[in-house]
Amino acid sequence: MPATRAADNVAMVAFCNLVGGQDELVFDRGSVIFDERGELIARGKQFEEDLVIADLNVESVFRQRLHDPRRRREKLLSQADGDVVRRIELSRTESRREKPPLPQRKVERLGRLPEIYHALVLGTRDYVHKNGFRQVVIGLSGGIDSSLTAVIGADALGPENVVGVSMPGPYSSEGSGVDAKKVAENLGIRFLTIPIDETFQAYLDMLAEPFAGTEPDVTEENIQARIRGNILMALSNKFGWLVLATGNKSELAVGYCTLYGDMAGGFAVIKDVPKSLVYELARYRSSLGEVIPQAVFDKAPSAELRPNQRDEDSLGPYAVLDPILQAYVEEDRSLAEIMALGFDEEAVRRIIRMMDGAEYKRRQAPPGVKITPRAFGKDRRLPITNEYRQ
Repeated sequence: MPATRAADNVAMVAFCNLVGGQDELVFDRGSVIFDERGELIARGKQFEEDLVIADLNVESVFRQRLHDPRRRREKLLSQADGDVVRRIELSRTESRREKPPLPQRKVERLGRLPEIYHALVLGTRDYVHKNGFRQVVIGLSGGIDSSLTAVIGADALGPENVVGVSMPGPYSSEGSGVDAKKVAENLGIRFLTIPIDETFQAYLDMLAEPFAGTEPDVTEENIQARIRGNILMALSNKFGWLVLATGNKSELAVGYCTLYGDMAGGFAVIKDVPKSLVYELARYRSSLGEVIPQAVFDKAPSAELRPNQRDEDSLGPYAVLDPILQAYVEEDRSLAEIMALGFDEEAVRRIIRMMDGAEYKRRQAPPGVKITPRAFGKDRRLPITNEYRQ
């Protein structure tokens, strides 16, 4: 956009961009200077403050304008209309004072994964600090989502300001606890273990009479998630730690999350990151220094709220779910258009139905960093009460 404006107006353009996070938004700096032809002269660093200095050949602007008839026509029209335009002209005389050459500046734009990761780190840091917090607490399950959230938190705030909490329950595997502890050790963050077995059993005993004659279902699963959310909020109240929620965009889209449970928190770091991208970012960060154990990548995602539970048993493969969600949410494609892309009709209908029915949950989710063209919240606003169905 600045390059086009520069060429259209035969003018040099210096575009100074903000750096920092504000709620969901992250301003990535990367300020630029373009010449009168729209060609890049200099670029600033991304995601950090930077002073961009460049030599400008003003004489070339004057020469270029001599060959541009639009300038003469505009001047004649302006004079005919009686418009008074205050102009500030730079001297056409070149300075005779010798100027030292500027050091060569080479700043390349970040690649896709580094850019997204830097945005998540900066957005988290600024949200925490600008809202008066210093430390955060994260429920560490040993899964990929909470592991990536913990790594981002440590990179954003320093490991001394991050607390990881493992809350094993009756269906938690031994490996999950081991993996959660290993992530904490690799990052150098404080690690707490608070089992929920007795608390969960107390809930079941308390509800035994009203639940009599019913079979265990998602209700009992959600109770476990809400116990964990309650523990994290208690720690937040007691010590002033901001709770970082660990849910990703794929789960939030279809409602595979628990209100007042794993959705509890003050900031949802990877709220706009689809599950497939979670794995990409985790691998990218581990390539810079191993912080997430390989076992976390290898095991099938699971909420571990019932025996032998796997996320994809309820959601289907993420390789199918994520492209359908991208088409429906970010590209505004209809049911027919998504099916035309080659997806199974039953799968598309099921995913759209799940997504439309989860709008009420998304309204109650904490804010999180926006990194896709259309994030939930301000970007995509639909009524909860909506009788229309495709």
